[in-house]
Amino acid sequence: MDDSLKATPDSSTPGRQNLIERWKSDAHGTYQSWFLWDERLKNFRSIRRGLQVVVQEIRENRFGTAYRGSSLETVVHSIAEQRQIFKGADHAFLWKPKLRIPDIYENRDNQVAFGRFLDICLCCQEEAELVQAVRELDGKNIKGLGPACANLLYFLHPTVIPPSNTAIIKGYNLLTGANVKLGRWPDYLALRQGMLSLTKQHRTLLSNDLGAVAGLLFDIGSGRYVIPQAGDGEAGWQAALVQIHAESEASKKALAVAQENDHTHTEIQGWLRDLGTALGYDIWIASNDKNRLYLGARLSEGCLDSLPNPIRSSNAVDTVSLIDVLWVSKESGKIVAAFEVEHSTSIYSGIVRMLDLALGVPEHAGAAFFLVAPDVREQDVRAQFARPAFSRVSELDVRYLGYGQLKQHKEAIGRFGSGLKGVVAISAGLSQ
Repeated sequence: MDDSLKATPDSSTPGRQNLIERWKSDAHGTYQSWFLWDERLKNFRSIRRGLQVVVQEIRENRFGTAYRGSSLETVVHSIAEQRQIFKGADHAFLWKPKLRIPDIYENRDNQVAFGRFLDICLCCQEEAELVQAVRELDGKNIKGLGPACANLLYFLHPTVIPPSNTAIIKGYNLLTGANVKLGRWPDYLALRQGMLSLTKQHRTLLSNDLGAVAGLLFDIGSGRYVIPQAGDGEAGWQAALVQIHAESEASKKALAVAQENDHTHTEIQGWLRDLGTALGYDIWIASNDKNRLYLGARLSEGCLDSLPNPIRSSNAVDTVSLIDVLWVSKESGKIVAAFEVEHSTSIYSGIVRMLDLALGVPEHAGAAFFLVAPDVREQDVRAQFARPAFSRVSELDVRYLGYGQLKQHKEAIGRFGSGLKGVVAISAGLSQ
């Protein structure tokens, strides 16, 4: 390894520990606002499914010659929406015609090599195999295709492959004294090894999910925390701990919007829960949302504790259990309706969960599927649903249900309606 990539000896472990503890309790830091964010976990399976589509399209020569409108754009878009840490993740994959990078759109051989790389990483589990796949891709010398790919692999192997961007690299260099460069695979592998070492060194504070240490480095690299220079000693660390940079008005606004999104998401789930109950159905609340508070009580109060037997015994159980709200027939135990609330994020994850329900548990394939979103997002939802990546789910007859229609009619439907007629009446098909 190049000496410039090595970290300087750590003489400030207590300072680092205090920094990590402070960071973990920081309500505005990446740990609280992203790593513990429930929506983060929902994306892992959907991104895996999306990358499988990318590989299949490349294999069948259906991928195309442009990033815009491709299955890769759909996947990267869902990653870029993972709050601030992944903002701009799509930039590395945008086709830049003057530079002709990344060269995977017009060069078929390079495209096939990229598809083979993704396929290997989808299938293998061993760390050595993943590192070897990275080295082989690097050996292809594909112009413009660099360590940004790690942001795809992180969602396949979060304990082995960390995400990477400018702020993460800058934070690593500041914290360790290393000199890792952006855009080179050998540097990324050195960064990865260093992040694994940091995680092991602080294993009582950092998760083995490398998103945790990546979040710490991102906050350092983006200037949220000041790191003292080498030689400052413990006094320098203690002084630095209280020097959190003042957030800009823009970052405050972004955080407020994100918190409001979470609140609204729970509120809509509460509306759907109460409406389904009024119509005589048993209700399932997404497994990672059960303990959210709604009107002073747990969102899952009075709801099902477990999914119907056919789902519990299927391979799709992990995904289906994350669907925001399910209405289940008391008589047959079958799922009658599935609702995904998409306040501001891509509809990709929700569609994948519905697809897993329809294809993975045929006994429940007759369920109605609804994407619930703000009225102003209807055209956005329709545009996303029209992407080629969603062509296989048109038979699900997914319907769009706007917040306004739900809010206006839920009481009347609950009092005078029966079955799904009222909900279907105030929704609109997306396949038309």
